[in-house]
Amino acid sequence: MPRLLLCLLCVVSVSSFLVGQSRSASSPPALSYAARSIAALTGGATISDVTLTGSVSWNGGADTGTARLRALGSEESRMDLALSSGTRTEIRDAQNDGHRGRWVSPDNTSGQVALHNCWTDAVWFFPALSSLAARPNVVLAYVGQETRNGASVQHVRSHVDQANWPTGVLPTAKQLSTMDFYLDATTLLPVAVTFKAHPDNDAMKDLAIEVDFSDYQAISGVMVPTHIQRYSQGNLLVDITVTSASFNTGLPLSVFAVR
Repeated sequence: MPRLLLCLLCVVSVSSFLVGQSRSASSPPALSYAARSIAALTGGATISDVTLTGSVSWNGGADTGTARLRALGSEESRMDLALSSGTRTEIRDAQNDGHRGRWVSPDNTSGQVALHNCWTDAVWFFPALSSLAARPNVVLAYVGQETRNGASVQHVRSHVDQANWPTGVLPTAKQLSTMDFYLDATTLLPVAVTFKAHPDNDAMKDLAIEVDFSDYQAISGVMVPTHIQRYSQGNLLVDITVTSASFNTGLPLSVFAVR
């Protein structure tokens, strides 16, 4: 990333997109579909935190093991994969008035997630805590009814409206934060979400990410996708089968701290 762009991105506090004044409004159909989707997922319950555990294959089955996925609200998440090659961890953290992330590989190398990759949903693995919940400064748009993988879906798009983004700075907050949700047209349960990630050193280069949700099961009254697949550039990266889920257990913020 050019140094000027990096500096400008750092000057624009990521935390401000949670409290700034929105210049755009969500469309009523998008709000309706999103609200009905969240209701279908939660049964009207309030979810403050979630822990999912199960089995996982990594990188198309090249490595296997167990997975633990945790989230606190919509801004804190942690994925820990205990693989045969070692532990892989990914954290997103919004504490201390900022959004950041960190990764740790099985060989114990680690690093910070680039700021420009911290604009999409932190909780990518649990739709009930996604942008569909219409958190502050998230704008929802209704794209329309479509056919996806042979099934009818309602397509809702989200982005973060950053009111004080510097003029002329590219990519924009909207470009970095846009996510596309595909809801089963009958149940309104999310079947997929797509968005763009970017190399650490190039915020202008898009990498297509897709997360597919299937095999929903009711656990403690909450609809949980027990099969979660994450693709990068069309290649299956993470394939998780959820075997247990727990909610509102009082997960501490310290679990998600990025140091």
